[in-house]
Amino acid sequence: MFIGAGSVINVGFVLVGSLLGLGLGSRFPERTRELSTQVLGLFTLVLGAQAVASGLSVTLSAEVGPHAPLLIVLGALLIGGILGAGVRIEHRLDRAAEWARARFVKDGGSRFAEGAITATLVYCVGPMAVLGSLRDGLGLGSDMLLVKSVMDGFASIAFAAGLGIGVAASVVPLALYQGTLTVLGVVAGDFLTVGQVDALGATGGVILLGLGFRLIGIKRIAVGDLLPALFLAPLFVWLVAVFR
Repeated sequence: MFIGAGSVINVGFVLVGSLLGLGLGSRFPERTRELSTQVLGLFTLVLGAQAVASGLSVTLSAEVGPHAPLLIVLGALLIGGILGAGVRIEHRLDRAAEWARARFVKDGGSRFAEGAITATLVYCVGPMAVLGSLRDGLGLGSDMLLVKSVMDGFASIAFAAGLGIGVAASVVPLALYQGTLTVLGVVAGDFLTVGQVDALGATGGVILLGLGFRLIGIKRIAVGDLLPALFLAPLFVWLVAVFR
């Protein structure tokens, strides 16, 4: 598929899900939505494991040595997690979402606006939107965004059933947000080495594993705080390659 296809499909799933939600109303059972989320969580674990395995590649080992790849991923996650927790990325994202929702309710915002802002926050705030879009732009495939598309499609059914047609309007900020991140991935691909891209992918795979555990309900890992690791992993590859 072409670069950016993941976001195009994501937008399509949200639109279709919104229309289904409007038609189904409350007839979509809660337990069905819960089971669907758990299945997608299991599949996210598979995706994460696949990303880790493919990221710890021969090319990365050739750039930094055979024993460094795992340490680079570990170091990026530990230091990135410390930085993310220090500035409270996950907490700030949650607070921003709460503030946006409260503002529309407090100001007597329309049901349309409430549906649009709620859905936008759910679709755009999360590691899969960031990592999936970057991977798409880097030419690593749209698989993560395809899984996200299914997740967002199911979520849009539930949102549209309760909040109406405004949920469909969330596709505009969704397309702009993920499209911008995809372009950043394309630009980054022009100066990142293959080994650096692989390290980013492996690090992102570990973050996806954490997200999968959250979706299944095993453990709520603060994956938002780990996002700085995506930028540290390529940097660490460069440092190790320079000083090895």
